[in-house]
Amino acid sequence: MSSPLQQFEIKPLISLPQIGGLDVSFTNASLFMALSAVVSVALVTLTLRQRALVPGRWQALSEIYYSFIAGLVKDAASPEAKRFFPFLFTLFSFILFGNLLGMLPFSFTFTSQIIITFALAAIVFVLVTVVGFARHGLHFFAYFVPEGTPKAMIPVIFLLEVIAYLVRPITLSVRLFANMLAGHILVKVIIGFAAPLWAFGMVPSLLPLLGTSLLIGFEIFIAGLQAYIFTLLTCVYLKDAIHLH
Repeated sequence: MSSPLQQFEIKPLISLPQIGGLDVSFTNASLFMALSAVVSVALVTLTLRQRALVPGRWQALSEIYYSFIAGLVKDAASPEAKRFFPFLFTLFSFILFGNLLGMLPFSFTFTSQIIITFALAAIVFVLVTVVGFARHGLHFFAYFVPEGTPKAMIPVIFLLEVIAYLVRPITLSVRLFANMLAGHILVKVIIGFAAPLWAFGMVPSLLPLLGTSLLIGFEIFIAGLQAYIFTLLTCVYLKDAIHLH
C-alpha cells in the first residue's frame, strides 16, 4: 500500500525556468486551483446566460447559491459589508470547489497545503486590517481595548488582544488545512485495508469499502462546512473592523 501522504505531493506538470531562485513551474496544485476558479465562474455565467422568469434547475441552483452567500454576508458581516460581497463570494467558491474537486479520484486537494491556506488567510488578514485603518484611522487601535476595561488592565488586555489578532491567519489557515489533510489520510488508510482483507473473503473486504463510502459522504459535508466556516470568520472579522466590537 502506498503512503497515505503520497497524495499530497506537489508535482510539476509544466517545468518553467526559476525566477529569482523560485520554482514557478505549473504544478498539480496550480492545475486544481485553476479548475476551482473556472468552475466558480462557470457556475454563475453559464447557469445565468439564459435567464428566465421561471428559472430552470440550473438557474435556480445558481440563484440559491448566490442568495446563500449574500445572506451570510448580510447576517454575519452586517449590511455595510455588502461592498465586499464579490470578494467573499469568490473566496467561498474557490475554497468550496477546491475541496470538492479534491474528492475526485486521482485529483489533488490544494486546500490540504498549509502554504495555500495561509496565503488565503493572509489576504483576509491584510484586507481586514486595511479596512479597519481606512475606516477609523488610528482609532482602530481602540479595537484592542474592549469598552469597560479597567485602566489598570489596559496594557495587559491590549497585549492579549494584539496577540489574538495577529494569530488569526494561523488559526484560520490551520483549521482548513488540518481538516482536509486528516480526512483524506483517513480515507486512504481505510481503503488500504480492503486489499489485505480480500484474502479472507469478499465480505471482510467489503467492510472497509462500506466504511470508506460513509466517510467520503462525511468528507463532502466537511468540504462544504470548512468553506462556510472560513467565509463566516472572514465576515466576522470584517464586521469587527467596520464596527470595532
